[in-house]
Amino acid sequence: KNVDLEVLARKTPGYTGADLANVINEAALLTARQGKTELTNETLDEAVDRVMAGPQKRSRIMKDKERLITAYHEGGHALAAAAMRQTDPVTKVTILPRGRALGYTMVMPLDDKYSITRNELLDQLAYAMGGRVAEEIVFHDPTTGASNDIEKATGIARRMVTEFGMSTVVGSVKLGSGSGEMFLGRDVGHQRDYSDGVAERVDAEVRALIDTARDEAWTVLTANRPILDQLAKELLEKETLDHNQLATIFAKVKKLPERPVWKSNPKRPVSTKGPIKVPARIALDSDASTPAKSTAKTKPAAQAKPAVKAQSSTAVKPAAKRTKPAAK
Repeated sequence: KNVDLEVLARKTPGYTGADLANVINEAALLTARQGKTELTNETLDEAVDRVMAGPQKRSRIMKDKERLITAYHEGGHALAAAAMRQTDPVTKVTILPRGRALGYTMVMPLDDKYSITRNELLDQLAYAMGGRVAEEIVFHDPTTGASNDIEKATGIARRMVTEFGMSTVVGSVKLGSGSGEMFLGRDVGHQRDYSDGVAERVDAEVRALIDTARDEAWTVLTANRPILDQLAKELLEKETLDHNQLATIFAKVKKLPERPVWKSNPKRPVSTKGPIKVPARIALDSDASTPAKSTAKTKPAAQAKPAVKAQSSTAVKPAAKRTKPAAK
């Protein structure tokens, strides 16, 4: 009933038919449990969350201080993402526990993506570290909740260095076995194809990328501290914020300054000539009898989508979840 399919599509990019069927089935079960007969935006939203992160942990009672830390942590993720220039929009933030997560931030692309740029990966690293940095800025005492963020960010940074050729020190080479075992000594059954010296340079480059991401997150969170406080307050009061509420809060966010142009070889000059314009597609009339000259006045259609590339599986986004602290 009054379901906004555009919002649903925005929350489920890349979902297969089976994934969407699971969402609808979950929504139908929730509707039946509530004694209703029609699906609503609320039940579909809950169904998407269940499929993505599991059911709510209603039995998990969090103290006020822990809820406050979670609100700032997730607010740090969301604000850092909103302040980046190449990242996807933040569509949802919640501090309701689900699965092992005490809260999560949903950053979803508006369209399907088949490749990802270096600046987009750097943005992902920055907002992945936004939760930990927010804890350090506000409480001066970080928690264990950022362990999953650190793991995901480290994985992306290592792939940038060892797979994607996005390091000037290591160069455009592929390091590690084809099975994805990129950590030195992770699988003794695989033969190493790089030296100890190269491994040290890889570790240094990964550390440099993570440190830069932390600095960028600190820059935008410090510059937008009033917005961070407002976001934490809204999360404590409402527990979940959708894309419309977030858009209002982020209306005056100060963006991160543009990064310098990256060159794989510092000795090469930066080209001042940009790319050509994408030729507009001429809409073809389905009627074969239509004269050819009639198509000349046809309004150009939208730009064509980029072709699928071999590295389509590399557009990995870090999970912006806050894991449950380790037991004392």
